[in-house]
Amino acid sequence: MSQFDQIIDRVLAHEGGYVNDPRDPGGETQWGISKRSYPQLNIRALTRADAVEIYRRDFWQRVRGDELHKAFAFQALDAAVNHGIGNAVRWLQRAAGVADDGIIGPRTLAAVAQADPADLVLLFNAERLEFYAKLGTFDAFGRGWTRRVAGNLRYAAKDN
Repeated sequence: MSQFDQIIDRVLAHEGGYVNDPRDPGGETQWGISKRSYPQLNIRALTRADAVEIYRRDFWQRVRGDELHKAFAFQALDAAVNHGIGNAVRWLQRAAGVADDGIIGPRTLAAVAQADPADLVLLFNAERLEFYAKLGTFDAFGRGWTRRVAGNLRYAAKDN
């Protein structure tokens, strides 16, 4: 079983099923896949299996999850899903102490490989929490977001 297959259920548990909350800038979503990002999809009819393949292709591969330490790979995937690839990559780069250009290249991968995975997880999630706190929708969704990060820190302790 691949690393992705071992952790995707965590992301799906965070994202849940069908949601169309008018307060959520993501709009209509199913399994965390949004109509805004995938306008061609019938979101209500999106299957779990289809969502998993979207996450594998459009998120896991773009954060180069197979090349990340297992204690950190889930963190990168979950943030990419929740905040977008660019934000997740820049936070990863800041946590690893390299220029945050939004591109995972050889320098970023080398820095990540040299970093202590536990330190990387902590620094990355600090970036994530600061981002959440700046959002105008924090009052509506902040409690759930901070619980998500708390759960992710618990996963990191198990994954290390």
